Amino acid sequence: MSGTLLNILQHALGRDQYGQRKRGLDEDYRNHYVEGEGSTTIVVCRYAVARGLMTEYQASPVTGGDPWFRVTAAGKAYITEHSPKPPRLTRGQQRYQQWLDESDCTDETFGEWLRRKTRERHEVAA
Repeated sequence: MSGTLLNILQHALGRDQYGQRKRGLDEDYRNHYVEGEGSTTIVVCRYAVARGLMTEYQASPVTGGDPWFRVTAAGKAYITEHSPKPPRLTRGQQRYQQWLDESDCTDETFGEWLRRKTRERHEVAA
């Protein structure tokens, strides 16, 4: 993966292009970036190390003989400061996102979910 410093830091932590974690996670689910010698991206990773945004670790058989990098607390702060704000979602997009978040646990279609939520709102109001 080639990319900018921000993209690499986000990718290492498993965050999206807005610097946000996957929904439902309070912590990053990973913190590593493996890059081979001679790649253009390793230059960016080493630049991040020089700025204190990442730490470099020696190559090992586990990484296929390539060095690997971890994002530091300063790198996480960099992500927070430099990531663009996510776009505002419409009410319908927010509902769809809520269904996506909940649909991992059910076989309910979006339409079925909407009808159930409507029924639940009416029951509470009654």
